[in-house]
Amino acid sequence: MTAVALSIAGSDSGGGAGIQADLAAFRAFGVFGTTAITAVTAQNTRGIRAIHAVPPPVLAAQIEAVLDDFDVAAIKIGMVPSAEHARIVAELLADRRLPVVLDPVMSATTGRLLGETGTFEALKSHLLPLATCLTPNLSEAAILLNSTPAESEAEMAEQARALLNLGPQAVLLKGGHGHLGEAVDILATRAGTGRFASAWVRTPNLHGTGCALSSAIAANLAGGSTLTQATQHAKQWLAGRLEAGIRLQIGQASGPAVPF
Repeated sequence: MTAVALSIAGSDSGGGAGIQADLAAFRAFGVFGTTAITAVTAQNTRGIRAIHAVPPPVLAAQIEAVLDDFDVAAIKIGMVPSAEHARIVAELLADRRLPVVLDPVMSATTGRLLGETGTFEALKSHLLPLATCLTPNLSEAAILLNSTPAESEAEMAEQARALLNLGPQAVLLKGGHGHLGEAVDILATRAGTGRFASAWVRTPNLHGTGCALSSAIAANLAGGSTLTQATQHAKQWLAGRLEAGIRLQIGQASGPAVPF
């Protein structure tokens, strides 16, 4: 039987992040992807030009339509454009008892904030307690903790454990924006912490890496992997995709991390 996953996220007109990256990751692991679009963005490899949030009732209708028909085995949540969107998603998922990978997309690579005032607090209060795994990067973790970005593995582990206190079952703190000798991610659960490291891939094509990784984890959870297995498989796959795409030229700035 084909596993099914649901992505609740924004659409990227440039095709490299958001829903588009999520579907690419789902397909890579043989998982059928369904979607509920939270916002439509006008963007390319250079940055975001405009954001239009989908009306909350339309978002709710998308989620209900998918869950009423498909046997969804895992959910990935990405960009949530407002507090109302966060509340609706939480209400519709609260009783589902499904694995949820929450990628707290708070800003674009350009530094533009993605969300209205109050969105981050709503994400913390409504969505973090539903998360099987929260997957922030260093900057997002700092925002959630009202702190500064971690600069060492010890600080990463400390912040990952602190994020557990906000409600998620597990936290994968991604170190891809850091300056360590390796690309290090820290997985924190209530049983302890784990370390996932790989060599840096020197590539200009990094657009959508966070979306792709979180969706790959969700795809593996949908397929029956444990969280540790899902994280390992997702990291290995993404590293391979980054290596394969080093010489690709799609767009005029940071190209898609997973173009195919």
